[in-house]
Amino acid sequence: MIHHVSVGSTDIQRSRAFYDPLMLLIGFRLIKVSDTSLHYGAADIAFSIGVPLDGRPASPGNGVHIAFQTPDRETVRRFHQIALANGGADEGAPGIRANCNANYYGAFARDPDGNKIEAVTYTARESF
Repeated sequence: MIHHVSVGSTDIQRSRAFYDPLMLLIGFRLIKVSDTSLHYGAADIAFSIGVPLDGRPASPGNGVHIAFQTPDRETVRRFHQIALANGGADEGAPGIRANCNANYYGAFARDPDGNKIEAVTYTARESF
């Protein structure tokens, strides 16, 4: 079982400006914060951002991404829009990923440090 996922950052304040609105959107809150780390979750810490402990610059892993489950397609679209509005880079616009599943609706972005994140839902239709 996964306890939590962590990614590196070179600038915690920039990361907080990027992640605070995204985490709020998916129901996570900032549980713990320091000068070198941020920790989000619903009840317990599930996702962390921190300055690497080895002192070397943070760098994203090739082929690694973190997917956040959302309740509907509108939340996936908003997640992507908020990510781009807060300094993220587009890595895949919201849409069906039929290679995964006929109902797999996701969007991808890179955070300001280059970490790849995704919002995903399996809802079969729009939620209006």
